[in-house]
Amino acid sequence: MEKPIEELMCILDRLRGEGGCPWDRKQSFESLKPFIIEEAYEVAEAIDKRDWHELKEELGDLMFLILFFTHIAQEKGIFDLEEIAKGTAQKIMRRHPHVFGDLRVKDSQEVESNWNKIKEKEKGSLLSGIPRGLPALLRAQKITRRAQSVGFDWEEAKGALEKIEEELRELKEALEKGEDLEHEIGDLLLSTVNFCRLVGIEAEEALHKACDRFVERFSYIEKKLKQQGKDLREVSLNEMDRLWNEAKGK
Repeated sequence: MEKPIEELMCILDRLRGEGGCPWDRKQSFESLKPFIIEEAYEVAEAIDKRDWHELKEELGDLMFLILFFTHIAQEKGIFDLEEIAKGTAQKIMRRHPHVFGDLRVKDSQEVESNWNKIKEKEKGSLLSGIPRGLPALLRAQKITRRAQSVGFDWEEAKGALEKIEEELRELKEALEKGEDLEHEIGDLLLSTVNFCRLVGIEAEEALHKACDRFVERFSYIEKKLKQQGKDLREVSLNEMDRLWNEAKGK
């Protein structure tokens, strides 16, 4: 009996081969990119819901897509599954010298600092290797955390909060003068992410939860208006505000 990974690769042989699936045969690195991003988000959502059955299923979907990419690479003679596994094993061991070498560390913070030093040596820059394709809040948090590892940071959260206030003033001034707001809004968001990091909050997760609250409260407005036989587009802002505050109180 074939091992599960080998079986999946054999399935891909059939799907991509002569007489296989027309859809699978025409896929490429580029066409599959949106799917692997989507699957990664579905894995994260299953974890948020603490649905372990769904997590297993979503990890399977993600694994299949990783193997799909690998299969295409093999077809093109770029790399194969064995090269991926060997390269990853070597990288993980290289970045854990406190486990696979003689380095001594005192805590996880020192482990992270040392990891960043090794990455910087490999990549040539402390901030290299942070994909621009990440969600912007997550990218900002990673960038500022890397900068923190070499001491480029506020000494305490109060300084970051004062920076938010400064950026907000600059945004107000830009608005009053009719200047371009994108730059100032970007600075304000980055300063907010910095503050989040310093007080131990993941900015991405905080915004997700805020969005969840907004959806929950707006859905409450919709539900109440529907019960009254009213349409959202026909009621006043005051009435929606009243229901919004009612939802907040629940």
